Amino acid sequence: MNFDIRDIKLAKKGALRIEWAAKNMPVLSLIKQRFAKEKPLKGLKVACCLHVTTETAVLTDVLKAGGADVYICASNPLSTQDDVAAALVKDLKLAVFAIKGEDTKTYYNHIKSALAVKPDITMDDGADLVSTIHQRPEKEHANIIGGTEETTTGVIRLRALAQEGKLRYPIIAVNDALTKHLFDNRYGTGQSTLDGIIRATNKLIAGSNFVVCGYGWCGKGAAMRANGLGAKVIVVEVDPLRGLEATMDGFRVMPIKEASRIGDIFVTVTGDINVIRKEHFSLMKDGAIVANSGHFNVELDIPGLAAIAKSKRATRDFVDEYTMKNNHKIYVLGEGRLINLAAAEGHPASVMDMSFANQAFSAEYMAKNYHKLQKQVYTVPEAIDKNIAYLKLKSMGIKIDTLTAEQKKYLASWEMGT
Repeated sequence: MNFDIRDIKLAKKGALRIEWAAKNMPVLSLIKQRFAKEKPLKGLKVACCLHVTTETAVLTDVLKAGGADVYICASNPLSTQDDVAAALVKDLKLAVFAIKGEDTKTYYNHIKSALAVKPDITMDDGADLVSTIHQRPEKEHANIIGGTEETTTGVIRLRALAQEGKLRYPIIAVNDALTKHLFDNRYGTGQSTLDGIIRATNKLIAGSNFVVCGYGWCGKGAAMRANGLGAKVIVVEVDPLRGLEATMDGFRVMPIKEASRIGDIFVTVTGDINVIRKEHFSLMKDGAIVANSGHFNVELDIPGLAAIAKSKRATRDFVDEYTMKNNHKIYVLGEGRLINLAAAEGHPASVMDMSFANQAFSAEYMAKNYHKLQKQVYTVPEAIDKNIAYLKLKSMGIKIDTLTAEQKKYLASWEMGT
């Protein structure tokens, strides 16, 4: 079996952590039981470009139970948990290509290693896997029947590809499932982002000016959690509706140029490029902390910061200190990569339970229906979304009502009025 990980001796620790995560992922546990009986993915090779974490390990176990041959590479150079990678190789006998802290060349070599098996289904987090495929001759991967995409950033890239008529196979946008972005993006990103910042810096959040760039579901989560810890939250937005929503939610809203002068902690969660640029870094106060939780490190103009800084040094794990010409010091966390995975453990397992249930069900849906689908980006079928919500409530011991026949008839009719 081919693999490239840091140290196979870390497997025992990884196995214990995976076991802990699995206990908090009851929906995936139920799916695994059915998959083990029905084998809906039998004979299919699935290439996963995901964050190699304990939660991902539980997902790959489910895919394997469903009959798939699973190959894994990292979707971020700093997000791999090396003990988990070791456990996946040693215990699940999976081909894993992921090392925490790998350089860009190794990162893409790992992606190529996962693609070398000629997968039938791709499972992506940010679309780097799909992007690599589309930079190669189409005949090299003509056997791919479909794929899934986990994040907002990846879905944006894939929809752009589809709009140009260049998408080579159908892909389900797992990110767009309600049981994904309403919970994973808001509660998962919200909590884990603050967790990563605190672990990296040991800073008190209460009383700080906490700047959130982007007020989508991830931004809402980060703002909510920072506010809950006593921060004075400032939101930076380009969308007037989201800016208005942030205002109605009780936060100050202003352009990044103004926020740069007063912010103590900055977090970007936009999915766009160069949100905080060198002209903004130059305005920051001494000791400003800057982090990104919006997938790619391009949200921060780090080359621009390096160009105007006098010096740079690492002061703590995942903390780089840039000294400016006025001797102000700016601290960039996790090299501008996902701070919740670079310095912490990513989303809690209980919320990833729903996100990865979407991945498992979407892979099954693709295996059964790919021949009916066009080369487009599809949303997760509503029936899957609602089933996951039902299973999650059931696992929590929560019951809800059902409509009566009379209520169903009323909602489907137009005749009855006041």
